[in-house]
Amino acid sequence: MESVTTAHDYIEHHLTFLTVGDGFWSLNIDSMFMVWVLGLLFIGLFRYVATRGTAGVPGRLQCFIEITYEFVNNLVKEIFQTKSKIVGPLALTIFVWVFLMNMIDLIPVDFVPTLARELGFTHFRDLPSADVNVPMSMAIGVFILIIGYTLKNKGLVGFIKELTTQPFEHPLLYPVNFVLELVTLISKPISLGLRLFGNMYAGEMIFILIALMPWWIQWALSVPWALFHILIVFLQAFIFMVLTVVYLAMATEEH
Repeated sequence: MESVTTAHDYIEHHLTFLTVGDGFWSLNIDSMFMVWVLGLLFIGLFRYVATRGTAGVPGRLQCFIEITYEFVNNLVKEIFQTKSKIVGPLALTIFVWVFLMNMIDLIPVDFVPTLARELGFTHFRDLPSADVNVPMSMAIGVFILIIGYTLKNKGLVGFIKELTTQPFEHPLLYPVNFVLELVTLISKPISLGLRLFGNMYAGEMIFILIALMPWWIQWALSVPWALFHILIVFLQAFIFMVLTVVYLAMATEEH
């Protein structure tokens, strides 16, 4: 078990993943575990409501699920004009899944690591969206969908034209267009993933720094920050979902 004696050790301990392997082939077991648990929680919760929902007066859980569904569904209809059986469920999955991952940040910073030590694990980082691998893997998945939707709706020739003929129309400037459009295309998944990671990592760090302060300062700072962080938790899930739908809409529409 790792000895935590100084503020540096405390911060390093809370920011260290439970990892197997070395280098590029290392796996953060704690992030993978939390992602799977929250994903199964999302599926189980929605399936429970879908199979046991009532047409009469709904319960609180059913009302919450229905409001969430209508909120995402209406937003997708406004942004994505083309009919698709994938985009709606994808948007709902992204929003709820990322929201659940972000909500872990509201658990007291010492609770899960202490529980993990009792179970024999020296490290356990419970916030998967603060692990850059998780947001970036989701962003890469969205990037693959962008390429797929572009090729499906515009074809390979249309995709090449989109990368080379705009914004400058002169043939001599096509190489310049290609560089500009390629940078724009690649920046989409990078900004999508790093935005989520950066905001959640910063929020986690602030909670850890507050935990190093005397108990009376912790109560004075942690409660207001937690209330404000609820907004960040929601907004980051909302932004990730909206940008995903917007990028897919752009892939299906002509300029």
